[in-house]
Amino acid sequence: MLFTSYAFIGFAAALLLLYYCIPKKAQWVLLLAASYLFYAIAGPEFLPYIFATTATVYLAARLLERTADKQAACLKAHKADWSKEEKKAYKGKQKQKRLAVLILCLLFNLGILAVVKYSDFFLSNVNGILRAVGSARTLSFLGLAVPLGISFYTFQSVGYLIDVYRGAVRAERNPFRFALFVSFFPQLIQGPIGRYGALRETLYGPHRFDGKTVAFGLERVLWGYFKKMVVADRLLVAVTALVSDTQLYSGAYAPVILLFYTVQLYADFTGGIDITIGLAEAMGIRMQENFLRPYFSKSLKEYWRRWHISMCSWFRDYLFYPISVSPGMRRLTKFTRRHFGERAGKRLPLYLSTAAVWFATGVWHGASWNFIVWGMCNWAVLMLSEECEPLYKKFHTRFSVGKTFPYKLFRVARTFALVCALNLFDCYASVADTGRVFFSMFTASNWHVLRDGSLLELGLAPADYAVLAIGVLLMLAVSLLQRRGSLREQILRRPYPVRFCLWFGLFLLVLLLGAYGFGYDASQFIYNQF
Repeated sequence: MLFTSYAFIGFAAALLLLYYCIPKKAQWVLLLAASYLFYAIAGPEFLPYIFATTATVYLAARLLERTADKQAACLKAHKADWSKEEKKAYKGKQKQKRLAVLILCLLFNLGILAVVKYSDFFLSNVNGILRAVGSARTLSFLGLAVPLGISFYTFQSVGYLIDVYRGAVRAERNPFRFALFVSFFPQLIQGPIGRYGALRETLYGPHRFDGKTVAFGLERVLWGYFKKMVVADRLLVAVTALVSDTQLYSGAYAPVILLFYTVQLYADFTGGIDITIGLAEAMGIRMQENFLRPYFSKSLKEYWRRWHISMCSWFRDYLFYPISVSPGMRRLTKFTRRHFGERAGKRLPLYLSTAAVWFATGVWHGASWNFIVWGMCNWAVLMLSEECEPLYKKFHTRFSVGKTFPYKLFRVARTFALVCALNLFDCYASVADTGRVFFSMFTASNWHVLRDGSLLELGLAPADYAVLAIGVLLMLAVSLLQRRGSLREQILRRPYPVRFCLWFGLFLLVLLLGAYGFGYDASQFIYNQF
């Protein structure tokens, strides 16, 4: 059931109406039932996967908490009669037990994710190796279907379990309430990846009907539909045509692909997140923001602080920090400092920890070498920028251009061009095709296609390009206005007739200019595949 389908709109409308009619204590129960109904409609065969994750993480978290409570009680009881060494030995033994529970649960759940999502990719690489060494033997693919949202709910559950292990949150005692945290349907498709500590109060608490809150939520949903259906789905037609033939659509077409896909990805992903956060907001549930005007970033590092914020913060908190402060990394740091100097001792752990994060980020995005290379290219650019930082400082010390508007604009344009280039890995099936198309623009001899009407053969009429131009300008204007604060709050201060015209006008734009497919349903969201 797509967010942009009539079935989902009817489902959400009925849920919202019922949500405010039932007793407030039962609201979270209704959300749990709605979430599992949503998941069952997507594919009842996928229910055992989310059941397994919910049950194992719930039980493991409760066991971790009981072990921690038992340790605290035991230490308190023996505070006077145990020596420091006895206390240390007891803590070490209990830590080993808790770590074993954590590792087993992580292996089980991440193992499920690895098998269903990456087994065929692994087997294809094994077959490639067998062919390379001259073997006629090949391994059969498993052909497992990937359950809806498995990457998102697995990461959300794993984050919760690690937080319980660290003592950052108390384990949820009610298994049904925890099941809602894992399965809350608006965020199942493409996030954001929630944290239990942040969602606990707002997800389970009673919510009274508030006209402003509901209106704000629905306004954001409508804005998400505009970005998805008017801009992203319209560009999808041209992007699909452009990536279908790497021989025909190369050279001068390459920058067109880069620009079209980058705009499509932004409109599609942020549009879906707007629908998610807006629908939750209409029910009084506050969710983490996932984007902060990423295309205004002045560096790739800043871009990744603004794009898919929940994913980036997840990898930072649950992968980067544990690796960078692990005993093995500390030993490596000491060894490097002793043999290669202080600077190398500081840099090598950073490089290795960041490389692990970006390798994992690439794998998380998809079972393809394209995504792995994409991740490592991001790592290479970030590390190169880190190394060049002293040069940047010297440059800005000598030339006072850093705070000038033209230089800031240059940095934004440079970062946007770099992001466009990296996004090309999303478009093709192989690294070779990606590289071929990218480098073809530097040897292109077909620049005439940009002015002879060839772009009108991509499935878009002049009217479509006009709609896209208006849509992109409107998204840009909204982003600029939001730098002053919430745009919805700014609109709320306007007279009612002005507000009505703005939102009704946006509704008409979605209704009349939305790009519809078969059965008047919009296309799938890009991030559903992840």
